[in-house]
Amino acid sequence: MRLKAWDLAIERGGRKLFSGLSFAAAEGEALIVTGPNGAGKSTLLRALCGFLRLEAGGFALQGGDPERTLGEQAHYLGHADALKGALTAGENLAFWTGLMGGADSLAARREALAKVGLAHALDFPARVLSAGQKRRVALARLLIVEKPLWLLDEPMTALDVASQAAFPALMRAFLSRGGILVAATHAPLGLEGAHELRLGRATRNWA
Repeated sequence: MRLKAWDLAIERGGRKLFSGLSFAAAEGEALIVTGPNGAGKSTLLRALCGFLRLEAGGFALQGGDPERTLGEQAHYLGHADALKGALTAGENLAFWTGLMGGADSLAARREALAKVGLAHALDFPARVLSAGQKRRVALARLLIVEKPLWLLDEPMTALDVASQAAFPALMRAFLSRGGILVAATHAPLGLEGAHELRLGRATRNWA
């Protein structure tokens, strides 16, 4: 399986963020998207998911399911944790499992939360969790249903030092299973051998 993108161009608010952008990542490879604020890192991930329209170019998950879009074959983790406050951590995972077409089970929810250090929070309402704990529940979504592609936007946001140290092991385990990972980040992710895609500085108007 291989993620390939060619000659991508995207405009936001009448301003071209990038053009002629091409890259590829094969099974077991990580691509780290870097660059200054406003360069288009988050925009690129959202475009890969199908949330934003491309001005030019295209992309494909070669060797993936031809009946499904790239976005349908990917886990996308954005800035928002996308948790329902009235639901427990476990219920939030059950919702996402159903939405993504997975087979829900209490054991699977417990295991996913345990891997992010939150086994004790299964029955805690999301509204009482700290920002870092909410982020870890969001990360547990990556583990509850297997998908071949992870698209992560600043995945370390709000995590404490211990969680930041533990998360790279989960990413490496995913890659060892043949997954493909694309992450936009300002912080090091601890993935040795990862490729870097650096986006250029966008023009800004500070007036």
